[in-house]
Amino acid sequence: MNSGTDDVPRDENALEENEFELDASSHRRRWLLPALAAALALAIAAYSYFSSGEGDQPASDTSRPSLTVTTAVPERQTWPVTLSASGVIAPWQEASIGTQIGSYQLVEVRVNVGDHVRRGQVLARLNPALLQAEEAQLLASHQQAVANDQRARGLKEVGGISEQEALAYETEVRTTRAMLEAKRLELRYTSIRAPDHGVISARTATLGAVVPPGEELFRMIRQNRLEWRGEFTAEQLGSIVRGQAIDLELPDGGSASATVRQIAPSMDAQSRLAIVFADISPGNRAQSGMYVTGIVSTGEAAALAVPAECIILRDGRNYVALVSGGDAETAHHITLREVRTGRRQGGRIEILTGLAGNERLARRGAAFLNDGDVVQLVSEGAGRP
Repeated sequence: MNSGTDDVPRDENALEENEFELDASSHRRRWLLPALAAALALAIAAYSYFSSGEGDQPASDTSRPSLTVTTAVPERQTWPVTLSASGVIAPWQEASIGTQIGSYQLVEVRVNVGDHVRRGQVLARLNPALLQAEEAQLLASHQQAVANDQRARGLKEVGGISEQEALAYETEVRTTRAMLEAKRLELRYTSIRAPDHGVISARTATLGAVVPPGEELFRMIRQNRLEWRGEFTAEQLGSIVRGQAIDLELPDGGSASATVRQIAPSMDAQSRLAIVFADISPGNRAQSGMYVTGIVSTGEAAALAVPAECIILRDGRNYVALVSGGDAETAHHITLREVRTGRRQGGRIEILTGLAGNERLARRGAAFLNDGDVVQLVSEGAGRP
């Protein structure tokens, strides 16, 4: 009996222990599931963060080179000192060719614009018919006067007429001769001739037109000579002398040579510029009316020159990119420095101020650089096809 009663409490204790374990297990499950969910969410977020590249970017990433560039150093060279000015190309002298007689019809035109002509060459003709008829009439009158004068001389010798009457017949001969010569001169004027060698630059002659006296029919560039009329400032004028050579830059990319012939004695009151007249050498494509730039060499001077690629133009100012720090295998830092430029020659530009001459400058790729950029250097031929 006692043994049976002792077993009952043990069973109740075991039951209570099982219930306690079940309660603890349920409690653990209640906080374990949210913890697992939170851990999973944290893992997903971490994966997304690092896979996007934001989490593993090192602090020193700003020092990585953004571009590769080549470099150049300024060179001291001897360059010609030049002056430049602009001016128009014009004829050395231009002749106006017109008629000396009027009210006659133009029956022949032999030349056109661009034709080269010689002195005395017939350019056009007026109708001479009326003048020829008048010449014949005057010739007959003159012949009659000569015959009358001869008879008067015979009568004078025998006392048939007075000295005064004989003088009147002689005067008539002279008068008719002068009128005949004047008419023959008008006949010569019906042939319009070139006054000099040259080239026809303009033509207004129209076949069949009745031309009034003095009307211009042609314009001609005498001897086909052109000159450049350069406009120079007072400061530049001090370096210009007669006989000096000038190189003209033509609009088509060609060039022409000229020589200073004369300098204007005064300056224009409005523009404050003086005209320099320079004869243009033949054998080029220069034409009258072109407005061109002339380059005058006045000597030589030292120049601190850099390749044109080194110059960075921004906001109307010129800069160069100085390369500093590092060695051939590591990154280099960029510092922009403003410079003042001068002459240009053969792909190089003169630096007037801003450089000492011992700097290392970015060359290929310099146009894309900013102050503080980090670059890597490559040799001049690297990366080129």
